[in-house]
Amino acid sequence: MKRRPLLIFLMAFWLIGCDQQVQSQSTFRPEANAAPGVQDSIGFGRTTAITRAVQIATPAVVSVNVTQTQRIQVNPYQDPFYDFFFGRQRAKVMDRDVQSMGSGFVISSDGYIVTNDHVAGEASQITIAFPDGTTLPATLIGSDAGTDLALLKVESELPLAHLAFELSSPPLVGEWSIALGNPFGLFEASDPTVTVGVVSATGRDLQPQDNRFYMDMIQTDAAINRGNSGGPLLNALGNVIGVNTAIFTESGGSVGIGFAVPAEKAVRVLEEIRDKGFVDRSYYTGLRGRTLPQRWAQALGLSEARGFVVEEVDPGSPADVAGFKPYDVIRALEGEDVDDQNELLGYLFDYRPGDTISLEIVREGKEVPVTMTLGSQ
Repeated sequence: MKRRPLLIFLMAFWLIGCDQQVQSQSTFRPEANAAPGVQDSIGFGRTTAITRAVQIATPAVVSVNVTQTQRIQVNPYQDPFYDFFFGRQRAKVMDRDVQSMGSGFVISSDGYIVTNDHVAGEASQITIAFPDGTTLPATLIGSDAGTDLALLKVESELPLAHLAFELSSPPLVGEWSIALGNPFGLFEASDPTVTVGVVSATGRDLQPQDNRFYMDMIQTDAAINRGNSGGPLLNALGNVIGVNTAIFTESGGSVGIGFAVPAEKAVRVLEEIRDKGFVDRSYYTGLRGRTLPQRWAQALGLSEARGFVVEEVDPGSPADVAGFKPYDVIRALEGEDVDDQNELLGYLFDYRPGDTISLEIVREGKEVPVTMTLGSQ
C-alpha cells in the first residue's frame, strides 16, 4: 500500500515528460539579429578595392580557344628501322589540328583583344568565349614573338566591356596585384578565376626562350598557371598594369613567381601591330661582336668579363657614325646594365629604326658615353 502512490507519481512524471514539445537547438538558417541598416553596413564592409576591381574587370576577360595546324612527318609502317634504311625524306607528311586554350582581355569597345603570341601567334582558327556564354570568331591582326604579345579582333553588334591600361604611373612594389584568367581551361565561357598577390618586383630580366625576350618584366606572387597566359594583371583600381605571360616553376604549377609584360611596353607594341600588322624591328647598328670572353677581359685590363665586345664596325653604319671602334665593350644601354649579347639584343628589341639611344662603353680602360641613331635594314 505504501508503494502504490510512488508508482502513480512516477508514471505521471513520465507522461508529463512525453507531453512536452521538443525544442531544437540547431538551425541551418541564421537569424536576422541585426537591423537592416546594420546588415547593409556590414555587407558594404565586405567589399574592398579588390572586389570592386574584379567586378569591373570580369566582363572584359575572355577565354581564347585556338586551333593550330601542325605539319608532321609520319613513319607509314610504324617501323623503327624505316628511317634508318630509307631516310626521313620518304616519310609521309601529314597535317594535324592541335587545340589549345589561353586567356585574353578586351581593350576597346569595338573588339580588340590582347593575348600572348605563344597562345595565338600560330593559330589557324580562333574562337573567343565571353563570361556571359557568348562565343565569337576572332581574327589575328598580328603578333610579336619578341615580346610575346598578340592582337585579336572580334566583330560585335554591341559595344564590348573593356579594360584600360595604367599608363599614368608605374607599378609599385608591394601594391596589390590581381590576376584574372582561365587556368588549365577549366571554366570556359564563365567568369574568370581570380588570384591576388602583390607586385613582387619590377624590371626583371629573364633568359630568352624561343626568340622571346622577357625584359623589364613585372614579377608577382599572384597565382598564375597554364591557361592564365594572356590574361590581365590589374592594380587595385582595376587598371591593367601588365599582361600575364610566364611563370617560373619546377612542378608545372604556380610557385608564386609569375611575370607580366608591363603596360607601357604592351601598349606600344599593340598600337604598332594595330597600325602595321607587325612590329618593325628592321633596325640596323652595324655592330658585330659577342659576349665578352674572360680571356679578352683580362687582355683589355678589365676586372670582370661583363658586356658586349665589338669585333667589327661596318663602314658608314650608324655605329661607325657614332664613333664605335673594335674592342669597345658595351656595358649599358639607356642606363640598363648589359651583361652579355642576349641582354643587348633584348634591350634593342624595344627600339625602332630612327630611335636615338645612349650607351656606355669601356674603351682602353675608360668609360665613354656614346649616342647612336638606329638605322634601317
